[in-house]
Amino acid sequence: MASREDLVYMAKLAEQAERYDEMVEAMNSVAKLDEALTVEERNLLSVGYKNLIGAKRASMRILGSIELKEETEGKESHARQTAEYRHKVEAELDKICCDVIDIIDKYLIPHSSGAESSVFYYKMKGDYYRYLAEFKTGTEKIEVSELSLKAYETASKTAETDLSPTDPVRLGLALNISVFYYEIMNSPDKACQLAKRAFDEAVSELDSLGEENYKDSTLILQLLRDNLTLWNSDMADDADDVREGTGNTGVQGAPPA
Repeated sequence: MASREDLVYMAKLAEQAERYDEMVEAMNSVAKLDEALTVEERNLLSVGYKNLIGAKRASMRILGSIELKEETEGKESHARQTAEYRHKVEAELDKICCDVIDIIDKYLIPHSSGAESSVFYYKMKGDYYRYLAEFKTGTEKIEVSELSLKAYETASKTAETDLSPTDPVRLGLALNISVFYYEIMNSPDKACQLAKRAFDEAVSELDSLGEENYKDSTLILQLLRDNLTLWNSDMADDADDVREGTGNTGVQGAPPA
């Protein structure tokens, strides 16, 4: 079996070559060594899965749009064919999400070394249940949404107790929880409330932000502000639509971190 050092190097090579399935495979082997991951290692694992699933999420959204277009134009045969293809992508997404959640539960959380890593892994768990909720329906959607929220809430309790409001892991958690409420729970008021609270708390302590976290934290703050601007605009538009009787739904928030 390859050494830990060799596996990490292979993951870095795979990242440079944009071969994210092999990047994930290497980092999963590192995770299964039953030792706490370093910050670099956990980031490699996260980046690998994020890129692996990101392309498939994009494919799913594109196919969903094509399917709707074909249905609208009355092309039932094309719509069925597109739906079958979309289901194939969803099955691939399902497997990736279940794989990473299994790794998190069996290896990463039990060996997390401190508050920051615990928050990181529970946030990641919440994210992948959220990705499942994006395409599940009925009781399955309710179940994975509840599991996503449970993971996020566990991460939040630790973050609020042990991490600074300017910590990029805590800010990233707040960003993704707010996106969860906006996109999955259809609760824009709650999404804006959470995003604004995280933004305001961090801004009030920017003077204490260390140089090592400055770039990451300010980037997430910008994303929080962008989402707040977009979501508040959408809610205002929706209010106007209700008064005018047009019933438009508005555009959803920016993609999560």
